[in-house]
Amino acid sequence: QVQLVESGGGLVQAGGSLRLSCAASGRTFGAYAMGWFRQAPGKEREFLATITWSGGSTTVADSVKGRFTISRDNAKNTMYLQMNSLKPDDTAVYYCAAAISERNSYDYTGPNQYDYWGQGTQVTVSS
Repeated sequence: QVQLVESGGGLVQAGGSLRLSCAASGRTFGAYAMGWFRQAPGKEREFLATITWSGGSTTVADSVKGRFTISRDNAKNTMYLQMNSLKPDDTAVYYCAAAISERNSYDYTGPNQYDYWGQGTQVTVSS
């Protein structure tokens, strides 16, 4: 079992920044990738970014590229999402996720490609 806990969400004005953290505990050794998703009311869960745990390769969704940056600290089992130039459309519940195994057919942009999820943290951007 892997436990993921997001933190760092809150209320921010448009144009501001937030840094989200995802702390992993439990059986995290060997995890291949971790990712960030968000879900706004009435919308599907949206991919934001993913990072491989050992190599640090990243993929960022076009919708947030240039504003959001994903990173990780392997020693701390912690992943981060730095969000800059926030817009009201960024308002959503933000989730972190972990994928245990490498799979050739996966690009780790789909929610179904992850095994564990955090409880989510609310990000609200006011205009």
